Amino acid sequence: MIKIATIGHSNHSIEDFLLLLKGNKIDAVADVRSNPYSKYASQFSRENLKDSLLKEGIHYVFLGEELGARRNNTALYDIDGKVDFDKVAETTSFQNGLKRLIEGAKKHSIALMCSEKNPLDCHRTHLVAKYLIKAGIEVNHIMADGHATSHDLVIKQSVKQPDLLMSDEDTVYETKGRKIAYKAKN
Repeated sequence: MIKIATIGHSNHSIEDFLLLLKGNKIDAVADVRSNPYSKYASQFSRENLKDSLLKEGIHYVFLGEELGARRNNTALYDIDGKVDFDKVAETTSFQNGLKRLIEGAKKHSIALMCSEKNPLDCHRTHLVAKYLIKAGIEVNHIMADGHATSHDLVIKQSVKQPDLLMSDEDTVYETKGRKIAYKAKN
């Protein structure tokens, strides 16, 4: 089975971030941030990160245009001005990004990277991982302490009250995904 990990750079030092990757045997990072720059943690700005990874023999690819949460197309937003992840998932760009990621995972141990520490606070879970799971890919989330947690367990741990009409996974995607979705500026 093909496996893909996710990780949030959070406010880690680059040294700690590299240790997290190496500790989980990651040899390629797919950056899924729409804007691959960090004002507060410049070590994670695109070029700085790419250089640091390459020095450690870790490949870097930017997939924020295909798999990022922010979109220019207003048809991908709901009436409240928030990105609708299900609409994004139907785009050719997103589908091509997923295919590229899955093909890469056949040759490399890949971690999707975004900014948020907690995978439940990030589109990498509510958009990208959701559709990787649907494609039959095993997804694990590398936590800040270095251990990897299965996607199923992350979802199950976040369900406070089950919805009798929806699965735990759908409940989390509906409630938490909508809460963290990018909102267009008016």
